This record gives sequence, structure tokens and C-alpha cells, in this order.
Amino acid sequence: MKKLYIAAYHQSRFGKLMNMTVPAIVRNAVEGTCREIDVPAEAMECGSIGAACNFTLNEQGLLAGLMAQVPGLESKPMEAVENACASGGQAVLSVAHKLLAGLADTGIAVGYEKMRDAEGKMDGKLIGKVLGYFSYPDEREGKVFVFPHLFAEVMQEYMREHGAKEADFAKIVAQEYANAKHNSCAQMQKVQVSAEDVTKIEGLNRYVVDGLPLKTYDCSQITDGYAGLILATEEGLSKLGVAKEDCVELAGFGQAVDPLKKGGRDVLRPKGAYRAMRQAYEMAGLLPADVNVAEVHDCFSVMGAIGTEVIGKAGVGEGARYWADGKAAADGECGINTSGGLIAKGHPVGATGIAMIGWSAQQLLGKAPEPLQVENARAAATFNIGGPLCASVCTVLKPAV
Repeated sequence: MKKLYIAAYHQSRFGKLMNMTVPAIVRNAVEGTCREIDVPAEAMECGSIGAACNFTLNEQGLLAGLMAQVPGLESKPMEAVENACASGGQAVLSVAHKLLAGLADTGIAVGYEKMRDAEGKMDGKLIGKVLGYFSYPDEREGKVFVFPHLFAEVMQEYMREHGAKEADFAKIVAQEYANAKHNSCAQMQKVQVSAEDVTKIEGLNRYVVDGLPLKTYDCSQITDGYAGLILATEEGLSKLGVAKEDCVELAGFGQAVDPLKKGGRDVLRPKGAYRAMRQAYEMAGLLPADVNVAEVHDCFSVMGAIGTEVIGKAGVGEGARYWADGKAAADGECGINTSGGLIAKGHPVGATGIAMIGWSAQQLLGKAPEPLQVENARAAATFNIGGPLCASVCTVLKPAV
């Protein structure tokens, strides 16, 4: 199989894009990514774009047409993809498939989300409603904020089955806020939250759903942002004038989707996620033990634990303890979510999967901020999900050789 390389990565600061329009967001994502390696957009032979709320919040469809609006991308094979919060990862895989099929040698994947208005304000109830569209209809009934409610149930189930405590998840949150302090693109860079802050019920921190354990600080952010990534074959790198040693190899990837309905299946051991991760490792010819960098989809703190288990760094039920023991820190056994994760870096839905891969590539290139740089970063894994542990996109990266 052809080897695929990540030739460039670019992202906005996550948080608020203010009065930036969707066409401007798409153009900035494309042109900003191309500038990273000083190539024009016309050097891209294909593309893909991911977003989740483009219809419901932005009243915009046919996003591929907005990509084609960027000078140099007209008349290229491109499409928009949507797999809820896994849309960004899906866009990367869409480009990868084209390159592997021989349809192109270079391609760009971009993702974005615009969830706040021109003044940076958000309508929490509206956002909760439209994000709820990515759940099974029967499981929305009686839930004002659908996904916090569903994942509060997952958190409760995890605690019951594995004996984890709320304080264990608080340590995940605290570690991620500590990481975000050093990430200049993180939404919560200037906010520091300790494990004690997460466990206390006061001020902003409260239980999101009565009778369930999830609290405000256990949740990811409502975020504007965009990200872009350029993939290339070896021949594509020559066309772009990029040296292989300046790249990271997309060594393996996997994608799988479980039923949308959460009830009736084992969400603590999501079959699709494990299958996709196993496929990515097998394609890369690596094992979990080879990985010492990872980004997992912690839309809620319990997913920091489950994600650690999916990528194979902890056994089932041991993910929360892995963080509590300091193994997920940048200087631990495997630096997980050194970016700050979705909880502190931010969660611009369509950009999230791309940002996870891009940050991991920066780690392998030794370009992460010094306090966050994993020493001797040798391989990375990413786990991007959509819906209630429904759609899964997993990747394994390694230095280009």
C-alpha cells in the first residue's frame, strides 16, 4: 500500500471567530494550511471538508462549493462529510482514500464549526437542541441538553461497573487545563482548574443533570474554530517540494460505526471504536505499547478514561486510574491530550478530528510547546468519535522514514 504523509497542519485559535463568515472560515482554513509549506491552493489535487452544524446553525450547505470558491481549488474532486463530532477525522480519511485509490497525490482536509454569533455569544439551548439531532430520536425525549445527559448516564455506568469516583475524573480535567495553559491555540488557555475545583459544587461548577454525576467542568467547550491538514503520497511530496523528514506518516487508520441508539449496547466497550483502533494498529504494524503520544475524544471527562482504554493504554475500567496515576501526563508513560483535549483546548466539532491528528503530528516532529513536548515521541494514536460513542475514526502516526 502507498505510504501517506502529513505534509502540513494549520488551525485557528479555538474559542470565538466573532464576525468571520463561513466562506471566510473555509478560505482561511485552506489558505492558512497551504501557507505552512508555502504552496498555492492549486497544488491540492483533491479535498474534503467536515462540519456538523453548517445547516442548523450556519444555514449553509454544499461546503465543497465553498472550498471550490478558493482560488486554485475550482473543478477539483471534493466533498463535504458529516459524521457528527467525527466529521473532521472522516474528512481526513476521505482524502486518504482518494490518494490510496490513485485519484490524486495531494489533498487537503479541512474542518470547522461556527457555534457563536458575531459578538462571540452563544445560545446554549439552541446549541443543545441542534447537537441533539445527532442522537436517536427516542433518546432525546425529556432531555433539554441531550448529549450531557447521555454522557452523564455513561459516566454513572462507568462508576457503577468499575468503581471509579468523581474525584478520578476530576484529575483528568485538571491535567487537561494544566496542559492548555501552554497551548496558545487553546480556548481555555488562561483558565486554570484544579481537581479540587472540579469536585466542589460552587460557582460555575454544578451538576448538569439532577441525579447524575456529570458536572460543568467535566464538559467540553462550545467552540468556534477551524483546522486544515495536507496529505500527500511520496510523489505528492515531490510535487509540493516538501522533504519527507519534515513530515509524519499516516501509518494506519480505521473507521467504524455502531448503532445510533445508546440503549441496549455496551457503550463502555464500544465495538466499533475497538474495531477501528485495532484496524489502525494493524495497518501501521504497531502495537499500543509502541505509542507514547495520543489524542482522545474527551467530549466529557468519562471519555478521557474510555478513550485511554480504546487506544490500548489501559485495560477496560482502568482508564481513569491511568490518568490519576500520572501516566497520561506529558512526562508520563504516554502523553494523552497534551493539547488540553476537548475539555480545555476546545471542541469546534468539525475541526476536532483534524486538530487531534495535527497536534499529534506536531508532537512527533518535536514542535509541541516545550512544557508539553513528549520526550522521544515515537508513535501516536488518535481516537475521534461522533454521537453517543457511535461513529469512530482512529489513526496511528509515526515519523516518516
